[in-house]
Amino acid sequence: QVQLVESGGGLVQAGGSLRLSCAASGSIFRVSTVGWYRQAPGKQRELVATVTTGGNANYADSVKGRFTISRDNAKNTVYLQMSSLKPEDTAVYYCNAVIYQGALQYRNYWGQGTQVTVSS
Repeated sequence: QVQLVESGGGLVQAGGSLRLSCAASGSIFRVSTVGWYRQAPGKQRELVATVTTGGNANYADSVKGRFTISRDNAKNTVYLQMSSLKPEDTAVYYCNAVIYQGALQYRNYWGQGTQVTVSS
């Protein structure tokens, strides 16, 4: 079994910064692509950023230039550095990872989410 644990959420004023972490543990051969998603109240979950095993990153237009996704493969951990935060960034942030568990088995996992609240 695999667990994804997010941390680093909290309350911050507009213009501030937070860094989220997503740590994978368990039966892992390799962590493949990882994505951060967010869901605001009354809205659908949306993709924020993704990073491949090799470090190639992609971002939603709404966060480009403000958020940076990175990973430490040795620690099976992915980070989301969020800067210049806006009230509209308020949401529950979820980590999603494709995990290779050996024997050609890839599975998709979600974390439990971490709340980010940006006050104006």
